[in-house]
Amino acid sequence: MKIAVAQTNFLVGNIAANVSSIIKAAETARDELGAEIIVFPELTITGYPAEDLLLRADFIAAANNAVYQLADAVDGIALVLGFPELDGDKLYNSAVVLQGGVTLACYRKRALPNYGVFDEQRYFAAGNQPCVFEFNGTFIGLTICEDVWRPGIIDDNKQAGAELLLTLNASPFHSGKIHEREGIVCSQVKAAQLPLIYVNQVGGQDELIFDGASFVVNQQGDVVFRAAEFKEQISVIEFDDNQVKPSACAPLYEEVSSDYQALVLGIKDYVRKNGFQGALLGLSGGIDSALVLALAVDALGADKVEAVLMPSRYTQDMSNEDAILEAEALGVKYHTIPIEPAVAAFNNMLTELFAGTAKDTTDDCMDAGARAMQGAIAAENIQARCRGVILMAISNKQGKLLLTTGNKSEMSVGYATLYGDMAGGFAPIKDVPKLLVYQLAKYRNSLSPVIPERVITRPPSAELAPDQVDADSLPPYEILDPILERYVELDQSAEDIIAAGYSPEHVVRAISLVDRNEYKRRQSPPGIRITPRAFGRDRRYPITSGYRGIK
Repeated sequence: MKIAVAQTNFLVGNIAANVSSIIKAAETARDELGAEIIVFPELTITGYPAEDLLLRADFIAAANNAVYQLADAVDGIALVLGFPELDGDKLYNSAVVLQGGVTLACYRKRALPNYGVFDEQRYFAAGNQPCVFEFNGTFIGLTICEDVWRPGIIDDNKQAGAELLLTLNASPFHSGKIHEREGIVCSQVKAAQLPLIYVNQVGGQDELIFDGASFVVNQQGDVVFRAAEFKEQISVIEFDDNQVKPSACAPLYEEVSSDYQALVLGIKDYVRKNGFQGALLGLSGGIDSALVLALAVDALGADKVEAVLMPSRYTQDMSNEDAILEAEALGVKYHTIPIEPAVAAFNNMLTELFAGTAKDTTDDCMDAGARAMQGAIAAENIQARCRGVILMAISNKQGKLLLTTGNKSEMSVGYATLYGDMAGGFAPIKDVPKLLVYQLAKYRNSLSPVIPERVITRPPSAELAPDQVDADSLPPYEILDPILERYVELDQSAEDIIAAGYSPEHVVRAISLVDRNEYKRRQSPPGIRITPRAFGRDRRYPITSGYRGIK
């Protein structure tokens, strides 16, 4: 028996296009690969996650009608695919087996995840029975994604007579997820001694990346096939007397290089699926914008990317020089638009209003240092917002997606300006800590040198004030990033973090900044999730809150 693994990239909500892709893939698997069955990912018909589209009666009706259409669409091969099955007033996350106009089996997902990025209990009712069907003398069980993470469900299929298990998945990527995924599945398969084919979705969907990396496990619990990461791929797995024949295994996840590929795919699919003409960004000569430029070019091609240099009176010459070197190394069209005329215009407009104030503020309750700080921040924000207006104007005019360049460390502590450097449509490195930014830049340079070495080695700075560097007001990133990981991703308390060896001063500073900047994060563009816990889908905190991590 030959079973095709269809690691495919579907567009959420475009049922007609998804049906066409299913038919094309099935015909390819039948005619070119000789497959008898083709297995697609979870919720193939609608794409995953369809979110509140699943609450629309017209959408669900169209999805169910598409299944009937597919039943008669392809002969000579059985299709196993996912769809939202409506039965009375209940909706199920289901998998159906179609062959020659006949439904051979239909399975309803039993384990509905409702944690992290998952919200399936909002939409679906849970199934309660295993599903085993016979195909050419072999009894095959069906499961869907979370089912194989829950103890007992694989065993239920074996007790129901299954000799082989097919599992349809839409398992999102984060750094190292594939190790966890394969580890869980292999241990369960080894215990049940039941070979398993794990088919995973691939592609970018808003913040989420699906990495593919579909795999097959033999009954001894060994991975004997693995598809490539981040690529569409149709592969054929052969079985002889229910024993899987080993095939090629693509490389397993590698830290940094796989993260880089995930970010590239996220940009590519967001631009492509949303119909933008390309992308643009502000290029400062700093490490963050240099990395985003390289990612965008690798995702879209140099002809689809545009860079804008917007120097101010505080921009150092080497920043302009390095930004030009980056654009030229990547073959990107760039423009230089000094912001000083716009900054001066705003300051002139505000002169009368600010007259007589101490450093742009009239709050007499503040001490002199606080008044100076607030005034400095107001002046810095005007510069950032002038840049945001320029970039958004170009984006609107050209139909190109504006990419912001803030990283996770900055978003955590609020070192970003609303309607300034946060203005844009997509934030590719929003979930990338600063230390990983440097690692990704070095990795990209190992492929071809596109980021000048001094961009990587010089102290980071927003260049909104004379001789400004991030370390003036933040702990060094070597200290800050681990504190943020513990507080944001692991939910450790300040006491726990201090007990782990971090100075109270650094911990108090970092946590205080995280707590009071939720309002900024809520207004930031969507960005690609690559850590186990990203802001937004994973970490949803109230803006108005009396809770503080520092007592």
